[in-house]
Amino acid sequence: MFPNSNAVRPTRLLLFAPLLVVGSTLAAAAAEPDTLNPQQQFARGIYQELVQINTTASVGDTHEAAQAMAARLKTAGFPDEDVHVFETGPKRGDLVARLRGTGKRKPILLMAHIDVVEAKREDWTTDPFQLVETDGYFYGRGTGDDKYMAATFVSNLIRYKQEHYKPDRDLILVLETDEEAGDPTKYGIGWLIQNHRDLIDAEFALNEGGSVGVKDGKPIYNSIQTSEKVFQSFWLEARNPGGHSSQPRPDNAIYELAAGLQRLAQFSFPVQLNETTRGYFQTMSKLEQGQDAADMKAVLADPPDSQAVARLSQKTPYNAQLRTTCVATRLQGGHADNALPQVARAMINCRILPNHSTEEIQSTLVRVLADDKISVTADAPAKPSPPSPLTPQLVKTIEKLTAKFWPGVPVLPLMSTGATDSLYLRSAGIPAYGHSGLANNIFDVRSHGKDERVNVQAFFTGQEYLYELVKQLSGGR
Repeated sequence: MFPNSNAVRPTRLLLFAPLLVVGSTLAAAAAEPDTLNPQQQFARGIYQELVQINTTASVGDTHEAAQAMAARLKTAGFPDEDVHVFETGPKRGDLVARLRGTGKRKPILLMAHIDVVEAKREDWTTDPFQLVETDGYFYGRGTGDDKYMAATFVSNLIRYKQEHYKPDRDLILVLETDEEAGDPTKYGIGWLIQNHRDLIDAEFALNEGGSVGVKDGKPIYNSIQTSEKVFQSFWLEARNPGGHSSQPRPDNAIYELAAGLQRLAQFSFPVQLNETTRGYFQTMSKLEQGQDAADMKAVLADPPDSQAVARLSQKTPYNAQLRTTCVATRLQGGHADNALPQVARAMINCRILPNHSTEEIQSTLVRVLADDKISVTADAPAKPSPPSPLTPQLVKTIEKLTAKFWPGVPVLPLMSTGATDSLYLRSAGIPAYGHSGLANNIFDVRSHGKDERVNVQAFFTGQEYLYELVKQLSGGR
């Protein structure tokens, strides 16, 4: 438990000061546990507890994590009837909790997923399931994706409770499972929508998907994710009768598949901007300098300048905003060292622009592979979702608060290139906005990879930002 926030005085970290740089220069400002104020200590403790509960799909337990956060809420005074933990499958679970307001307006949904992708200790510099603070960063699997938001929403909700804050609408916390797998078994948000829509019905939701973009050590935008690409994987497969490896035959499944993959590697889908990505490049062209700025203006032309497209396509974050992408992520082939392969398979993961169908992309893959011996089969049905409208009140509130925390930084509409569970909410009629307040280097994205990390200063600044944002969106000051 921590004291009323009005009595809290920051020590070394100034939560209301703008985060002007994120990187090695912040190492000196790293928050050691003994220098944090009580609120920061409390939030860090929740963060550590969540990170150190293994919630991978293979051996992890999201039900345990949901129970741990429910215990935190109940200890803070939330009544049992407002805290629900659901065990939706073996070691799978969700949490729904509510801070009751006056009911003047429909609730706001505060959502984060508590499952994480796999992480092997031998691949990491640190133990991925320990929260390790070093060099100005928090290291650990899920530190950014998505236990930052889960820990922040839990600690902020408890903070509101301790302050006796009475919003003009209910604040509903949802911590859900299986986002990283796309919720195929409907243990997560799909289960809640199907079985307890009444508990999560809201005017809109805040979720992961948008962050404070940092380049060259400085924040350059605060993004709001309003839409996302459609996730669709395809299996490419080449087959033949095989035979003894001592007598090679001219048709070889591995060679045929490899040749097709090489043709795919050299192919780029055409540039196609939509309302969100056009706004993205218009804003970014004012923030960038030199060639990048000129190129962003040039891609807005009709038709886009081909040389500008080629240069921007070399930069991963920009390329993903320009077009549909398909990339090989898995490879299988052969069955014995001394046998010709009878089957060779590759998984191609596509992130499709919202206005294109999966059938259209499948047809393009068939054309690019240019080999009728390679079949192209969808792995599972895609789950498209409509974009969420940028309402004036939401945008105005975010712009005002962004100016306070990061002066001079614009608010940027964003189409997420990755998938989030916002698609389920949008399809169910609940607008969702990816907006975390967490500052990240746009060219150092470590989610799902080795040594995932979050800048320490960015963690506490983002937490305070979301604390104020939710208050302003729910009628409080």
